[in-house]
Parts: sequence; structure tokens; C-alpha cells
Amino acid sequence: MTTMTLAKALNSGLRRAMEDDEKVLVMGEDVGTLGGVFRITDGLLKDFGDDRVIDTPLAESGIVGTAVGLALRGYRPVVEIQFDGFVYPAYDQIVSQVARFHFRTQGKVRMPMVIRIPFGGGIGAVEHHSESPEAQFVHTPGLKVVTCSNPADAYAMIQQAIRADDPVIFLEPKRLYHSTKGEVDESATPPPLWQSRVVQAGTDATLVAYGPTVSTCLDAAAVAADEGRSLEVIDPRTLSPLDLSPVFDSVRRTGRLVVVHEAHLTLGMGAEIAARVTEECFHSLEAPVLRVTGYDTPYPSARIEEFYVPDLDRVLDAVDRTFGF
Repeated sequence: MTTMTLAKALNSGLRRAMEDDEKVLVMGEDVGTLGGVFRITDGLLKDFGDDRVIDTPLAESGIVGTAVGLALRGYRPVVEIQFDGFVYPAYDQIVSQVARFHFRTQGKVRMPMVIRIPFGGGIGAVEHHSESPEAQFVHTPGLKVVTCSNPADAYAMIQQAIRADDPVIFLEPKRLYHSTKGEVDESATPPPLWQSRVVQAGTDATLVAYGPTVSTCLDAAAVAADEGRSLEVIDPRTLSPLDLSPVFDSVRRTGRLVVVHEAHLTLGMGAEIAARVTEECFHSLEAPVLRVTGYDTPYPSARIEEFYVPDLDRVLDAVDRTFGF
């Protein structure tokens, strides 16, 4: 067992994947000499060389398009998009090419590539540096979308994503990179990549969160426990495909569900989860499914982002409201 930050766990996972398979390569803006703007790829250039750790031009569409060609030739490229708001120039390549190749070729051609995207707020960044675009990729058939919330998952999930034969959008909560530490057992057998996890058991209400809001919900559960309420916290880990079986089981016991995410409200992941839970657990619900999210505005400037990002008080307020029905 080793104590790591989430950033170090991702670095170690990438290193392990590159050691295990010489066809794995890393490419993106400043991933080599600089080691990435968040230092996730630090040291990889020195150990694996510039033919496997490739500094690219500042051209996201070209980066992803090149990775498509590499994947078609048998490589497993891991693309880094420097910030979430910079992914949109590559959106055409991702939606029109990456997501469609397997279907376009009737299953004859796979697209084994990972697109790493730091996402979410909480770092006081400027415009285009604090977005939550996950729903746009989840809504694109042919893509797998995953996100980690702790170092142990980060270490295992990045390797599992690289080994997958389908294209994976790998969302990394940037505000947790260096602020979150945890134990990582590098010899452990991890759970399947597409499987949700009950982070904390509870009996009175269910909280579903992913990425950066998992820790927020765990804090809320701790405060609620002091008030005599037992909250179950579930991390889906994979947003596409969604494994909601643990959520259904939980809601059938608790009768109450609050979904928390940083992305804005309308047509976010909370809407999809609420719809599926209502379909499956309608007669078990004691209250409507509530959502705690960002607002339906562009991500605000750093000075007021604390009012945009779901925090402890907003989650606890939603818990109070669900018990009010």
C-alpha cells in the first residue's frame, strides 16, 4: 500500500500501462518536457522517450485526429486535453470519427484510445478552464465515459481504460489532483471499470455523485450523521454505460434520492439518473428525486465560482427538502 495524491496515482497508472504494452503512447500539449500542466505525465518522457511521449502543437482537432490514425494502426494512444474548455475544437473528431468507427465498420475495426480531460472547477481558473462537459459525451453513442474520485480508482481505472478496445473519455477532477490523498494497493485486483461503487452505506436517503462531488457528499453524510440521519453515498464511476443497479437497490431501501454534480442542471447526468430511478423505483420513492448542480449559465469567473459549485450547504439543504415530503 502506498499513499498517493490523485495526480501521482494517475502518473503511476500511466507508467504501469506503458511498461506493460509498448503500443501505449501519450500525446498532448506539453505532456513531455513539461510533464503536463498538472504534472500528470511528469517523468514519462525521460523513461519512455519522445516517440512514446509526444509534445503536440496547440491544435486539439489535430491531436485527436492523429490519435485516430494511430489507433487504426494498432497503437493505444492516450490523448491529454489540457483543460476541459479546450476540448471543443476536437469535438468534431470525437463525435464524427472516434465514436463511430466501430459501428461504421460493422465491428471489424476497434478504436482503442483514451482521451483524458481535466474537468470541473474549484481551482480559481479563468474562462474555458473550468467546464463540466460530461453529458455531451455521454449523449454520444460509441463512447465510454468514466471519472475517478480517489487515488485508488485513478490508478486502476486509467489502466483499465487503456486496455479497453473502445474509445474512453477519461474525466479527471482537477481540483482533487493534489488535494486528495489515499492508499493505493498496486497489487490489488480492481473492480470492473463499468461498475458503480457504494462509497458509504446508509439507510435514510441516497446520494449519488461522481468525480469532484463525491467528497462533498461524504462531508454532507458526516454532518447528517451528527443530526441522526444515515446517508448512503454511491459513486457511479462510469457515466456511460451507467451501472445503476446499486442505486436502484439503495433507493428501494431509503425511498429518497439526491443527485449531485457540478455540470449545469438542464439535461445533465442528474436528469438521466432521475428518469431511470423513477422508471425502476417509482413505488419505492417517498419524495421526488432532487438534483444539486451548477446553474444554467456559462461557468462563472473565479471570484464567484464558490456560488456556482455545489457545496456542503446546498447538499444538506436538498437532504432536508427530501425529508420534507
